[in-house]
Amino acid sequence: MKTTITINLGGIVFHIDDDAFEMLHTYLIAVEKQFVNEDERKEVMSDIESRLSELFKEELGERRDVIMKVDVSKVVKIMGEPEDFKDEEAEKETTTSSGWESRRQKMNSKTTKRLYRDPDDRVLGGVCGGLGSYFNTDPLLFRIIFIVLLFAGSVGFWIYIILWIAIPEASTTAQKLEMRGEAITLENIKKAVRDEFENVKKNMKF
Repeated sequence: MKTTITINLGGIVFHIDDDAFEMLHTYLIAVEKQFVNEDERKEVMSDIESRLSELFKEELGERRDVIMKVDVSKVVKIMGEPEDFKDEEAEKETTTSSGWESRRQKMNSKTTKRLYRDPDDRVLGGVCGGLGSYFNTDPLLFRIIFIVLLFAGSVGFWIYIILWIAIPEASTTAQKLEMRGEAITLENIKKAVRDEFENVKKNMKF
């Protein structure tokens, strides 16, 4: 008989056996150690935990209630290992084989593009920015379409309002990756968060 532990991961409650908990706990600690910047660490870990909770929900489905070691292993394989967080200098020292392994993990990562409102490219609600990302098109095209529909009548206004209400905003790093159709892995989450921090720093310069 195994001990079952109740955990809160990404705002969702799961039941996990003790062996799986130890494995997951060790994994999260190893990932967290890769970050020195406290603000960066908090945001990345929040996004990683949210993504882990989504993957565990998919893995368990309606069949089981308890997370086991095999589930943790599968999820870690999708997300990637903490070693994927090596700095650029460390990456230069890696062998060719490890480079191929990293690329193989990226190829095997499941990518699902979803429609979100883009908070980083918006004039009003980010609807056009989100549509642009989803259809790989310049958001300006959708803005022109809505403006034309607006002058043609009120239909453009109401369509935009409905989409604004119906389409969720990409508020987390993981959602922004999904919006662009990028794999939600440790490496991509880290890169996205660091890029965002760099953009904030640039915008703060006078």
